[in-house]
Amino acid sequence: MPTVPSRSSASKTLQSESFRAIDYVVFTAMLLISACIGIYYAYKGVHKCHKDFLMAGRKLSCGPVALSLTASFMSAVTVLGTPAEIYRYGIMFGLFALSYVLMVVITAEVYMPIYYRLNITSAYEYLELRFNKYMRLTGTTMFVILTILYTGIVIYSPSLALNQVTGFQLWGSVIATGIVCTFYCTLGGLKAVVWTDVFQFVLMISGFLTVIIRTIIIKGGLKNILKDADQGGRLRLWDFNTSPMQRHTFWTVIVGGTFTWLGIYGVNQSQVQRYLACKTIVHAKLALYLNLVGLWIVISSAVLSGLSMYSIYKDCDPLTLGLVKAPDQLMPFLVLDILGEFPGIPGLFVAATYSGTLSTVSSSINALAAVTVEDIVKPHFTTLTDSQLSWISMGMNILFGGVCLVMAGLASFMGGLLQAALSIFGIVGGPLFGVFSLGILFPFGNCTGAFSGLISGFMMGMWIGIGSHFYRPPPHRTLPLALSTAGCQFNWSTVTPFTTLPAPTPTRTHIHDNWYSMSYLYFSTLATLSTVVVGVIVSLSTGGLNQEVDRRLLFGKEDLMANYVYMKSKFGTPAEKINPKEEEGPE
Repeated sequence: MPTVPSRSSASKTLQSESFRAIDYVVFTAMLLISACIGIYYAYKGVHKCHKDFLMAGRKLSCGPVALSLTASFMSAVTVLGTPAEIYRYGIMFGLFALSYVLMVVITAEVYMPIYYRLNITSAYEYLELRFNKYMRLTGTTMFVILTILYTGIVIYSPSLALNQVTGFQLWGSVIATGIVCTFYCTLGGLKAVVWTDVFQFVLMISGFLTVIIRTIIIKGGLKNILKDADQGGRLRLWDFNTSPMQRHTFWTVIVGGTFTWLGIYGVNQSQVQRYLACKTIVHAKLALYLNLVGLWIVISSAVLSGLSMYSIYKDCDPLTLGLVKAPDQLMPFLVLDILGEFPGIPGLFVAATYSGTLSTVSSSINALAAVTVEDIVKPHFTTLTDSQLSWISMGMNILFGGVCLVMAGLASFMGGLLQAALSIFGIVGGPLFGVFSLGILFPFGNCTGAFSGLISGFMMGMWIGIGSHFYRPPPHRTLPLALSTAGCQFNWSTVTPFTTLPAPTPTRTHIHDNWYSMSYLYFSTLATLSTVVVGVIVSLSTGGLNQEVDRRLLFGKEDLMANYVYMKSKFGTPAEKINPKEEEGPE
């Protein structure tokens, strides 16, 4: 079996090695291909009609939409963060594959059919149809502000990690990413976004595969990687501890994970806009279910990359030695360590990482333009022509692209607040999901209940989210696994173990060590449930039972039976497929 090079010698090589010209060529090629896709769809004339521009004319098929959903769901945070999660905490994160199933089924069978039959462009248009225009404006405003914040962070954060490890140009990559995203979103609309997502999905998976395959070669087979992981405790998958305080258990991942992802797939414009652009509801459902396969591929690749990382560094942890400053720098460090000798491969990984950024940012810019035009411009400027709306949509893409770049610049000054901002963005999905759930599942839900529930859910999410950021959970809640430096040649007097955390100070109270130590996956769950419970109580108290609601706005038995009816009409017996009038015969 090939031996792993000494980590001490590897670190010296990394410190003196910089990106080659070929690596920059590979990265530039990725940007150029993405831009060319935008030019192609501009040539095809998607900008002539604002429905074509924002919704691809509602003519997309399930395949590309499925890959686009997966790619926009992933980000550079996934490419860099998930393998580091596996490296530090083990494969329990892989249980998200089960929560993805619940999330996709609920989205496809409960929420999506209602949006589709209403023929809406903005998800928040539902809030006006179900409640009132103020709820629609509130939902839109929350989405716009938090998407801008999140998008700026998604641009800057991975650029910083790659810059600190590889020396890859920080602000050059930030500006290039923002400009290229804005360029192809503005020229090609949703069609360009979807097809660049397909290309970028392939690149992201290629980045994972290069790491996995190279590690298999170094370690002499996948069996040896799994053996190392098992000996290091990284293969522990099942933990049925019911405590909500433990970071990852079966219950926190399945229950909390499902609520968290439903806040994205069920009500977030970036995802809703894609499956509503399908040409039929059957294609929309197929896109969601095929997307599930894509999510499984992504999480499997990320898990194997994390196990590969552990197999390489099981005896010489770069975090403990201070060779990297943060967990999200581990993947680029690993790539330079084991693939740096192959020209262009580090560039491929950087291209894969930035593909995650591009797919997320382009989805955000396109969604921001859509909600601005549909929820703010059209209701107040009713005389605008279709062509004028199309040009306004293009202008909104340019505007939000610039705003997100400015936000990326501001993110560079936030320091420790970056992770808090990412957490807050996830938390806010809970109250929004709760409001939509109140409207779809409870016929007696009214606007007073919806607004009260939204405020209470938002306050709940912010309370626990911000509190958990300033009062970090102690190690016995997060359960980080052991990291070793036994195989390193290093001056031990300079070592500061990464996993060593200061003991809780006397100022920490019971609420700090328990309430704020709750698993982050339950933040969205609590926010959603608070929104629904308060919304139900207030609605019942303010005459909700006396109102009449359009049945198209509610989940009903026809939605529950829709798949059965379709399958029966498609594959039933000839007698079952005969039109009722034809059964009666000629008069």
